[in-house]
Amino acid sequence: MRPSAHVAGVLTGLTLVLGGAVLVAPAARADIPACTNMVRQTGVEVTDAVNAACTRGVHADLRGCADALGALGVPGGAATGACRLAANPPL
Repeated sequence: MRPSAHVAGVLTGLTLVLGGAVLVAPAARADIPACTNMVRQTGVEVTDAVNAACTRGVHADLRGCADALGALGVPGGAATGACRLAANPPL
């Protein structure tokens, strides 16, 4: 095998290995506590249903999250803000 072909093969293999590591790496931890804290500040008790709604925000279902929080009594703007917090990893 020519040296240039060997180098190309090694680089291709390395790229595939590192690319696979990126696909297997866990997603950044989203901020469910920030979501539930915002809900608590509106006076709504944090229950399993609130945690489930915030989890929807983690999975980028912001509308589903906000609708679920709204159904639990969280005002619209606060529900949307809480879901946006859930979707972002903590700083």
